[in-house]
Amino acid sequence: MTKVNWFLLLFIFPLSFQGFSQHTFIGSNRELFVDDFLIDQLDGASLKMHVPKDEGVAFYLDKPWEGKFSTYTTIIHDQGVFRAYYRGLPDVVEGNNQRLTCYAESKDGIDWYKPNLGIHEIKGSKDNNVILVDEELTPNFTPFLDTNPNAKAEEKFKALAGKQATGLFALSSADGIHWVKIQDKPVLQEGNLDSQNVSFWSTTENKYLVFFRSTDSGFRSVSRSTSTDFKSWDKGIAMTFGSAPLEHIYTQQTSPYFRAPQIYLAVGARFMPDKQVLTDGQATEMGIDPNYYKACSDAFLMTSRGGNQYRRYFMESYIRPGIGLNNWVSRTNYPALNVVQTSPYEMSIYVNQDYAQSTAHLRRYSIRLDGFASLSAGFAGGEMITKPFVFEGNALELNYSTSAAGEIYVELLDEDDNKIPGFSKEECQPIIGNELSRPVYWNNSTNVSRLSGTAVRMKIYLKDAAIYSFRFY
Repeated sequence: MTKVNWFLLLFIFPLSFQGFSQHTFIGSNRELFVDDFLIDQLDGASLKMHVPKDEGVAFYLDKPWEGKFSTYTTIIHDQGVFRAYYRGLPDVVEGNNQRLTCYAESKDGIDWYKPNLGIHEIKGSKDNNVILVDEELTPNFTPFLDTNPNAKAEEKFKALAGKQATGLFALSSADGIHWVKIQDKPVLQEGNLDSQNVSFWSTTENKYLVFFRSTDSGFRSVSRSTSTDFKSWDKGIAMTFGSAPLEHIYTQQTSPYFRAPQIYLAVGARFMPDKQVLTDGQATEMGIDPNYYKACSDAFLMTSRGGNQYRRYFMESYIRPGIGLNNWVSRTNYPALNVVQTSPYEMSIYVNQDYAQSTAHLRRYSIRLDGFASLSAGFAGGEMITKPFVFEGNALELNYSTSAAGEIYVELLDEDDNKIPGFSKEECQPIIGNELSRPVYWNNSTNVSRLSGTAVRMKIYLKDAAIYSFRFY
């Protein structure tokens, strides 16, 4: 069998193929320190989650057809255009049919505007940003940009929309604004389906995935289903969370990270149904509906690398509620689906805030590229050794930062933990600075090609430093 075919088998069966049970094939993938997927040993070093920076209001949900119950936002970056999709719902009344799907746009992901699309007449005028009014399709509308290489041009965008009573319908669009049903009958009819049901094309699994609301031991949870054509879906299977305790997951926002699509990042909302922060009097003074202040929520971070397993390495809040009682209302602090790049060195995460209040808005947070978490050590220093892995490439690149006093060294080991001649710490050029992309040098050379395709371990030495990601290329 050829070397290339061994790589293929390792990619498909990285943990179970006979003779390679301890080897993980990473190829030239970018790997982030968002979980312990590759970590074998830590000594004085740790994985550290990084809090995004609050950049203020992206836009208010202040149109008469939007309102204080607008939420469930999706952000799509498409060839220089940032698109925001979200629910418009001015008031919550039992049996109402006011739910709409609204649209906003931006050239940079920072300054947003709401175009008058002229598609639907609302309150006697077509001067609005509404793209869907069909009550069957507007609940929980969640679109994505289809990266399936075989996707039709007229189905460049796809979406799932609906609720438990109707099931989920499949929709498509050529321009992201005008949408049609792919078929008349629903494509998925299991689960609770009462929040964003997230779907996408997985380039690593070569099929469509959907992550939808289900229930696990009385907790709001997540199940997953797959499809090859976006029409026929297999029976859903409940997601697991390893050793992490169950919590109410209201939205999970699972999607491939755009710089490392083999990692599905979930920046979602966890719900604390019995934690009331506002008193009845405070809620009345703020004009908040009695049904929407007797709980609270915040954002969490977790990952999946395929199958029905989530990794919740960090149980702490990823984005804490802000100062002020307005941030402690039920169903506020719900992150939008998708993280997008908004500058050469920065990403943006968006969060719906001030839910059930007249000041309801979408807020933007920023973080460095790959900067969800890092392998970090303080001034005293620390070390990390990976599990054995197989890579493809000629050089190793780091996304990292150090203090002026800090430094990083990288060492490559064989399967028996022996230093590989030419790639020891002593031969590594000290890595100092703050860069998104820097090659590692040993003996004034970056060339690691002679180790490509063989199993190695990587040992990293850090002092007052952080590494956000690495890749071989």
